[in-house]
Amino acid sequence: MSSSVAEIPELGSEHAGAICEEIGARLACILRPTGSDLPPRLAELMYRLSALDHEVPSIVPSIEEIDAEDARWVSELAWRA
Repeated sequence: MSSSVAEIPELGSEHAGAICEEIGARLACILRPTGSDLPPRLAELMYRLSALDHEVPSIVPSIEEIDAEDARWVSELAWRA
């Protein structure tokens, strides 16, 4: 029994979309990268980068610095009034 393209029933767009989503989800699980996929040199560089990232001072002021600046600003306004 041979089948031709004309004999294959057409899927509705709703079913075709669901099938594509399911295939995509299964492929994502199978092809999900793991941490060990990096070459050793690149893994070392990434480790060094993350270590350096913690040593750099932040350019964003801390809450204490913001509070101190607000206190100075309020005291200047009070002094001018």
